[in-house]
Amino acid sequence: MMEALKVVAEGLTTSFRYPHFMQGIQPTFEMPPPATVYGHISSVLGEWFDPTGVRFAVHFSFEARFEDIEHTHVLTSATGKLKGTDVPKVLEGAVNPFTRALLFKPRLVLYLNRPEWAEAFRSPRYPVILGRSQDLFTYTEVDVVNLYQSDHAYFEHTLAPYSFALKTARGVVVLMPRFLDYENRRFPAFSQFVVLHRRVHSHEFLRYEGEPSLPFWVDPVSAEINGDKLGLIFHSWIEDDEDFAWVAQST
Repeated sequence: MMEALKVVAEGLTTSFRYPHFMQGIQPTFEMPPPATVYGHISSVLGEWFDPTGVRFAVHFSFEARFEDIEHTHVLTSATGKLKGTDVPKVLEGAVNPFTRALLFKPRLVLYLNRPEWAEAFRSPRYPVILGRSQDLFTYTEVDVVNLYQSDHAYFEHTLAPYSFALKTARGVVVLMPRFLDYENRRFPAFSQFVVLHRRVHSHEFLRYEGEPSLPFWVDPVSAEINGDKLGLIFHSWIEDDEDFAWVAQST
């Protein structure tokens, strides 16, 4: 059994920007990247925290995906004076419209192996956002739960390590920002993950002959589907996920 913090956050819209798209269009990940989750937790605590040993699992869903038009102001230096005045020009700019993909009515269930942070989530240091600065969220549940081990579970609306692609054909492989090193000029680290929305049960996993069935962490208060409870896949920001993400006793 493992004591864990379970936080439910809900909002109206959100968008998780692909970092290498600059102008014209801004697509969105359909799952918050680990680096975004780290920033979200840090805003709750009011400081950057040491990620060593901290594990997190997510269950993220949304009702719809749509697009909207936004714009940026691109400023450049200018000379002369403002028309009709003696005020010197300092900057001049142009408005650049672009299309942004948005997720409607997002819901995040965040699990952390830090139950002692419960009070921080009940009284966060900064406004609760997930994604853009205007994407405000509300915590609708902050509880400490006892996860238990099971050799069968189902997984859905979650982020899995890259090895998940070898266990089942479901899910989409993506390259995501995993962690930003704030002590080294925000140097980014990227990793491959599998975004899984469609449900898959552990008995559907592909296994080699003779490979043992290993236990998973499951949420005891989650919905039961075909005899299975919701399985949780834990991640780290700086350590190798493959060492502990799947096997319950390794977390």
